Amino acid sequence: MDTSAANANRISLGLHENLGQFSLLVVINFFVGMMVGLERTVVPLIGERDFGLTSKTAIVSFIAAFGITKAICNLLAGRISETWGRKRVLVCGWIVGLPVPLMIIFANRWIWFDIANVLLGINQALCWSMTVNMKIDLVGPKRRGLALGLNEFAGYLAVGLTAWLTGYIASVYGLRPQPFYLGIGVVLVGLFLSVLFAHESLEHSRLEARSHTSGNETGLTARHQASAAGRIPLRKIFALASWNNLALFSCCQAGLVNNLNDGMSWGIYPLFFASFGLGVEAIGTIKAVYPVTWGMLQVVTGPLSDRLGRKGLIAGGMLLQAVGIWLTVLRHTYAVWILGALLQGLGTAMVYPTLLAAIGDVAHPAWRASVLGVYRFWRDLGYAVGALLSGIVADLLGMATAIHVVAALTLASGLFVAVFMPETLSKTLTAEIIRLDESAKS
Repeated sequence: MDTSAANANRISLGLHENLGQFSLLVVINFFVGMMVGLERTVVPLIGERDFGLTSKTAIVSFIAAFGITKAICNLLAGRISETWGRKRVLVCGWIVGLPVPLMIIFANRWIWFDIANVLLGINQALCWSMTVNMKIDLVGPKRRGLALGLNEFAGYLAVGLTAWLTGYIASVYGLRPQPFYLGIGVVLVGLFLSVLFAHESLEHSRLEARSHTSGNETGLTARHQASAAGRIPLRKIFALASWNNLALFSCCQAGLVNNLNDGMSWGIYPLFFASFGLGVEAIGTIKAVYPVTWGMLQVVTGPLSDRLGRKGLIAGGMLLQAVGIWLTVLRHTYAVWILGALLQGLGTAMVYPTLLAAIGDVAHPAWRASVLGVYRFWRDLGYAVGALLSGIVADLLGMATAIHVVAALTLASGLFVAVFMPETLSKTLTAEIIRLDESAKS
């Protein structure tokens, strides 16, 4: 008896049909987000105050280490999970993350923060990538925007709440070690939930691939399509997603610039606000407003993109982010900084789940995890680019100039999407993937 056919009889696609596992994955991604939130407020201040670093580039080196590692592991995680399974990759991510809070607590040289963030980058790439892929696997094509909105809602709500909480703890007890005791519990709970309760979702993806109807255009069965797509070399999928297809290129550049400005916000904003005499608790509040707004509103923007389409939300969100960044640097009052954080959060909420959904629109289920890995490679490389660019410009021309440069790049990215990106909702690239497979075999 065909094992895959037997498994198909036991599983089904849909949010309601898989509500228990879907809800568990939302909770797990909350803990994934908390791991990043631990560093959002406190770590740049530790570099400046505890280690006496004066170079902004040196201070943001931990973000560059995080971004480069996460980008590379994103690229590999999706591909590996297509054969190895989603759950194994998820559990491995938590195991790699176990030492991170301890390394930050006991670090006596700044290099240990960079090493800890290499491990954090691996943790985030493996765990967050798998919660994204597993949710897409479970719900199928009809509720993709909603699924990704809920996933990103949980993760970035956790980032924001943890950024605020660590800022408060630091204001009461000090920058280290108390804010990072929380991280020990977070990584243990995340590992516990993933090992004992998470189920493999790869067969759901295979079920969707078998039922994919667009292969009729090429005269191939859905089963044959899935098999053929799985043999396409990663380099060809990388080229397709990175520059050969306009829709996917538009998503990749927007994702990179979105995280470029987030990398600047992570590394430069705490130092910028502190230069005006703002205390660590107030800095933590501003740093929390941005990801909390971003996280909460994705519950709305994700499903909204299922109704209105992807392009308008992506372009409009990038433009709103640019406005929020410029407000932050042009007006030096606490109320305006809060408003700037709100606008950045709203803009990012419009962009983040919508980009993931757009990738899902054009990717065949058999190779979707790989192309999501390519997109997440470029998107999270933005952390490193943003941190290093803003650090270098800040050292040469000042922090205000660095923030202006990032705002201008964000505006340019939004305008590119508005002018050039095609609407992706209800479109696929299956025929192009079949051609790629044929060229690979020739």
